[in-house]
Amino acid sequence: MGTGKTDEELMLAYAQGDALAFDALYARTRGMLYRFILRSLPDRAVADELFQDTWSRAIQARSRYRVEAKFSTWLLQIAHNLVIDHQRRLRPQADADESEHVLGLLDVPEHERPEEVLSDFEQRRRLQLALEALPDEQRVTFLLRMESNLGLEEIAQVTGTGHETVKSRLRYAFAKIRERLAE
Repeated sequence: MGTGKTDEELMLAYAQGDALAFDALYARTRGMLYRFILRSLPDRAVADELFQDTWSRAIQARSRYRVEAKFSTWLLQIAHNLVIDHQRRLRPQADADESEHVLGLLDVPEHERPEEVLSDFEQRRRLQLALEALPDEQRVTFLLRMESNLGLEEIAQVTGTGHETVKSRLRYAFAKIRERLAE
């Protein structure tokens, strides 16, 4: 099965016809991919559909796969593009009020977390609500950093944006989440 192989080696082996390599690759990366999509789009049915579409596109592109980045970065880039396409169909234009609100966060001092201890469930629920309140670009950037452990350059590659844009989106996302968790 090739469990000692890297994700990139498994994908190359799959492109050469090794179905077991795909099974190992799928088992390794499906959880990370599904969490990213589900947190990007709170509708589970749509997330399930985009999860399947991501794998379909990866399978279709297997002969064109080149090791130019980590496999997970390549896979997340496919998923990110599908998420963006879906969001564009739902909401053709960005909400100007959201953008103004985010810009206003620069003047808000960072809050410490309340000293009261919340249950794990309450903390997860508050974090999920804070994530849902973020503008799409910030939510995706935050999830790629925190859920998928990507670096700034990898996030820039996945999202097709510049390094500085990624840094500012992360800064805004962290500020907004800290603000929501402190409420």
